[in-house]
Amino acid sequence: LLSGLSLFGAQVRGAEPHAVDFERDIRPIFQNHCDECHGSKKQKSGLRLDLKANVLRGGDTGKPALMAGNAAESPIYGRIVSADPDEMMPPKGDRLAKEDVEKIRAWIEQGAAWPEKEPPKHWAYVPPQRPALPPVKNSKWVRTPIDRFVLSRLDKEKLKPSPEADRAILLRRVSLDLIGLPPTIAELEQFLTDRRSDAYERAVDRLLASPQYGERWARPWLDLARYADTQGYEKDGSRSMWLYRNWVIDAFNRDLPYDRFTIEQIAGDLLPEATREQKIATGFHRNTMTNTEGGTDDEEFRHDAVVDRVNTTMSVWLGTTFACAQCHNHKYDPFTMKEYYQLFAFLNNTADADREDEKPTLKAPSSEQETKFAQLRSQIDSLQSRYQGDSDELKANITRWETEKKEAMGRWKLLEPVRAVSLKGATLTLTNDGSVLAGGANPSNDVYEVSARFSAAGLTGLRLEVLPDATLPKGSIGRDSNGSFALSKFEAKVFPDGGTNGEPLHFQSVFADYTQQGYNVTNLIEVTEGPGWAVKAEDEKHRDSQSAYFALAHPTNYPAGSTILIRLLSHSPSGEGNLGRFRLWISDGTEPTPIGSLPVGIHKILSLAEKERTDKQRKELGEYYRTIAPELRELREEIAAARKAETELDKTIPRTLVLEELPKPRESHVHIRGSFLSKGEIIQPAVPAALHPLPPNQPANRLTLATWLVDTNNPLTARVAMNRIWEQYFGIGLVESSQDFGTQGDKPSHPELLDWLATEFMRQKWSFKAMHRLIVNSSTYRQSSRVTPDSYQRDPYNRLLARGPRQRLEAEMIRDQALLVSGLLSRKVGGPSVMPPQPAGLWQMVYSSEKWETSPGEDKFRRGLYTFWRRTNPYPMMTTFDAPSREFCVVKRPRSNTPLQALLLLNDPVYVEAAQALARRMLSEGGEKDLARVTYGFRLCVGRPPSKAEVNRLLALARKESVHYADAVGDAEALASQFPALRTGFNAPELAAWTVVANVLLNLDETVTKN
Repeated sequence: LLSGLSLFGAQVRGAEPHAVDFERDIRPIFQNHCDECHGSKKQKSGLRLDLKANVLRGGDTGKPALMAGNAAESPIYGRIVSADPDEMMPPKGDRLAKEDVEKIRAWIEQGAAWPEKEPPKHWAYVPPQRPALPPVKNSKWVRTPIDRFVLSRLDKEKLKPSPEADRAILLRRVSLDLIGLPPTIAELEQFLTDRRSDAYERAVDRLLASPQYGERWARPWLDLARYADTQGYEKDGSRSMWLYRNWVIDAFNRDLPYDRFTIEQIAGDLLPEATREQKIATGFHRNTMTNTEGGTDDEEFRHDAVVDRVNTTMSVWLGTTFACAQCHNHKYDPFTMKEYYQLFAFLNNTADADREDEKPTLKAPSSEQETKFAQLRSQIDSLQSRYQGDSDELKANITRWETEKKEAMGRWKLLEPVRAVSLKGATLTLTNDGSVLAGGANPSNDVYEVSARFSAAGLTGLRLEVLPDATLPKGSIGRDSNGSFALSKFEAKVFPDGGTNGEPLHFQSVFADYTQQGYNVTNLIEVTEGPGWAVKAEDEKHRDSQSAYFALAHPTNYPAGSTILIRLLSHSPSGEGNLGRFRLWISDGTEPTPIGSLPVGIHKILSLAEKERTDKQRKELGEYYRTIAPELRELREEIAAARKAETELDKTIPRTLVLEELPKPRESHVHIRGSFLSKGEIIQPAVPAALHPLPPNQPANRLTLATWLVDTNNPLTARVAMNRIWEQYFGIGLVESSQDFGTQGDKPSHPELLDWLATEFMRQKWSFKAMHRLIVNSSTYRQSSRVTPDSYQRDPYNRLLARGPRQRLEAEMIRDQALLVSGLLSRKVGGPSVMPPQPAGLWQMVYSSEKWETSPGEDKFRRGLYTFWRRTNPYPMMTTFDAPSREFCVVKRPRSNTPLQALLLLNDPVYVEAAQALARRMLSEGGEKDLARVTYGFRLCVGRPPSKAEVNRLLALARKESVHYADAVGDAEALASQFPALRTGFNAPELAAWTVVANVLLNLDETVTKN
């Protein structure tokens, strides 16, 4: 796109020609257009263009590929300019640009000079050396060292810098650049009337100290960090990550040095005595997506998350296309596939594993919440101390209760079964404790028959005790999938003396420890069909033993050796709610007495004599009694209430995803062709050999990797960071391909300036604010952005920096500016994401009940930075203005201009509301005259005063709309009533007319442009 525009010192149209340099001008052409077929990986026809000897020797023809000093006789040049489809090069795709063809011709004609060392190390992989400041013709123009590099280049191109921008425009420009918001009228007036020589520098310092500075510079970083409020993939459920965003904002505001900024995000959890904030910073790499769709392989998506972290790390800090080496050695840059997975090994040892709960997470209570927690914990400890107290009264109550229970237990005798069968094929096993355990098949609505011998002077009742067992679903008491059971009938017959004629037992009443609603235990003896007795074991407290007590209508006497047969008929909605484990008891000679629902362990302890019990059993018995003691009921309720309050408070505490290192590293492999299933050789953590080595004597973990990234010997980190900063100010980085500093990327337009900025960044102890101050205070930055036809013709993309920056604002700035000038913007910093108005129906998702609910109050008007970011459905205004989905790291956003953008700004309810609010400001603050009102509104939007022609057009529009709405009162009412709170004090036709004027002002090209 920019060929021939004096990139890297090449010729600019109208400038004097330069000698063509192979490294600067020719090798990039060969790499971009020829290396695919004639490079180190492949040599069609035996020709290789990256080695001088091969080119001079030629390919399979045996003839040299070029004749130094004679382009016309050089086969390379002949193939490039040929129109013959069988001869022309490249054989497919676009032909070389005319400028590139001319460079090759001139290079050959000038002798085809080629460097002695082949190939030299790419400039980006050589550590930056601090260059000397170049001489310039007009030293008075120089404000910072930046200006010397820019002006020196302009001198060589015989160009002059532009005059300084108008003061109002300059303040608007630097305000938008440093805090993402335009200046207020008061700030403009203060600056314009400040005639001190350092007035601008004072304004810069004020902006750098603003809390809005951190918000503005967090925005591009969140694109790099792929920050979002959802998991990504399929249903794209919500996640809580806003504490990480808070950390980024705060880090910029306190000017956290970039080396610390890096280390804390990559490995804050591994720092000695890591603080909560340093752990929150590791959310940078927890922004990877999580796939919660059923049937997916968690290990596959955990692996993909680590791959994303490798690619993101190298893109953000080193500006490389390292992702190319995931499946094979990099075709252009000096990175191997093995080196890719050696770096992968550093990041492969974290505890997160594509789980739906997304653990590990970190709680971050506010100071108020911590205070409340301490109060509740103190209250609970005090109550618990009273609850655990061993008073004489409590000991006496335990003794009395134990006596009552043992008496009740003594009235029941265990029936020891001699036979137990399932009539439908389940397996019933007799156990040592006299219980029957069901296993194997679980047929629908089974029938169990249990036979037992008994000896009793009198029989007054039967007891069915249902017991929990570890082999049953959820370790519960029934065979249903939720651990429940349901009986429909309980029948018993006695066979005296073991005879064959059974006598049915008739029951007068039945009661149970617990019965599920709709399944009353009385149904077992009163209802012939339908539901009987059931226990809903989904509630864990009902998974302990449960008993049903059957009282006979009349006491009966049977001789010793008699046999009793009991039939248990199951009946449940699922058909699978059969009994799991149970025991049978008889009561003889006394009225059947309920024992109450006792856990199996407590039942066992009570059956032991006091001297047979262990201290642990005594303690367990005391603990159990406390849970049922009537005298402790009020205390239990107080403890439960306090714990409930603690639980409810815990729900309000923000949580965020963090990195956590595994105690034992995972085994890392080379993955053949990048597949997580195809594991190759085992590898250990290491860094690419083409770059500087790791710090010596350090463990191979993320902290060491982070330290390596910001080592002053790293050739890329400082360059990449400074290039991105420059790109934010000027629209294009000194290296235009800011996402690729490799051999396929662009060379710097001002290489010495880039290296000076990189070394200065490190010299300034990695201070972003110091570098921002340096750039915005420069004469280069302060130039007017006006462009003449001649300068545009020579340098349309301003690569030579002969004028100031001018580009359309990014999505968030456009929204924030509209809210600010209308007076609606909330300046609250930090906190959870918000949901401003958006078109209805965008969140109609099959697998999710989440809804977009417009935030109330001032949250509706917060900065775009805080808008809830759904990866599968981002806020539509943002995407219309080129914001990414943030599924992956985005180094730079594209910048488009489409009709849809204008339609959105004219019609979106957010901007209509902002227009109405701006109209209210113009009417209430602008003055009594229409001229003053349009001037005020214009200055609010673009900073400068309007020209006479601009005033006349706006006044004409105001008059036209006033006439229209005076006749169309219904239309005026409809427009004014959209936001009734803004209408107060104004009549509908007047407010509607000025809303149209405000709508136009908010949509001026100059309003949505930084110039």
